[in-house]
Amino acid sequence: MQKSRRDILKLLGSAAAPLIFPGVAAAQSYPDRPIRLVVPFPPGGAYDTLGRPWAERIKPLLGSVVVENIGGAGASLGASAVAKARPDGYTILLGGTLPHVNEALLKARPLYDPNKDLDPIMQIASGYVCFAVHPSVPAKTLDELVAHVKANPGKVSYGHVGIGSTNHLVGELFKSIAGIPELVQVPYRGAGPVMADLIGGQIPMGVVGFTGQSLGQHKSGGLRILAITSTKPLLAAPELPSVVQAGFPGIANESSYGLLAPAGTPAPIIDKIAGASRALLSTPEYQRLMIDGGFEATPDSDPESFRKVLAAAVKFWEPLVTKLGLKID
Repeated sequence: MQKSRRDILKLLGSAAAPLIFPGVAAAQSYPDRPIRLVVPFPPGGAYDTLGRPWAERIKPLLGSVVVENIGGAGASLGASAVAKARPDGYTILLGGTLPHVNEALLKARPLYDPNKDLDPIMQIASGYVCFAVHPSVPAKTLDELVAHVKANPGKVSYGHVGIGSTNHLVGELFKSIAGIPELVQVPYRGAGPVMADLIGGQIPMGVVGFTGQSLGQHKSGGLRILAITSTKPLLAAPELPSVVQAGFPGIANESSYGLLAPAGTPAPIIDKIAGASRALLSTPEYQRLMIDGGFEATPDSDPESFRKVLAAAVKFWEPLVTKLGLKID
């Protein structure tokens, strides 16, 4: 018997329903239990500093969020745990430039594919690193620092938070652009030890995160910040020069920090998390909190723009990583 047009439309509608409504229905009830935010580094670093205030202040907009620090393997352990989690919005990652670049470029045996196994939600902040010296170093600009290194070949070193970190890559990029291969790199295990030795004078220079702590030490005389890897002065310290102003535009780059979900997470859930985060990032109080910590909020971000930011970071660092032949496993 020939089916009527109404019968055909009815069949098409019922066939399409399972493809459309489950995600919508899930988003309508989401979340109905706490969300787990995985920070892929130990407590106390930049990611933790961002993740915990976000989790605390997003609660009225999204619901309860529990922070879990899963450090190790240059962020791979935590990020891969999220990549392998159920794509239901209840396990998300605070990732960004460092985990993405590490897995895409620096791992001989990556634990996951950062482009295929994680879906960007949105970038929540931009961060930067800075060139800082102990007050005993006779340099107040990057040009003066370069001259000091050349005048003391092999005797000047810089500390950073670990091989393959953004700080390390920035330091090596500076050496390449400035033509100072004699600047010795000293890897540490985390930001705390670098700052302690820099302030104590055990190392003359550090490529460290531009944070509330480093800015506070600059203002109190514990160290001297020569330039920040931004393209323009930052709201937290407009008096400090960017690397562009300091004459080294090729070093300018930012570290992105943002939220990602396991690949296949329904778009309505992604949109719900992004919408709540966007509302939080737009509040003056939260933006001030970011600024005081050395970050700048990115309330205009969305999944696609964050994806492009991460891809741009890989493209930026790939030539240097290839030149150095750098691998971290």
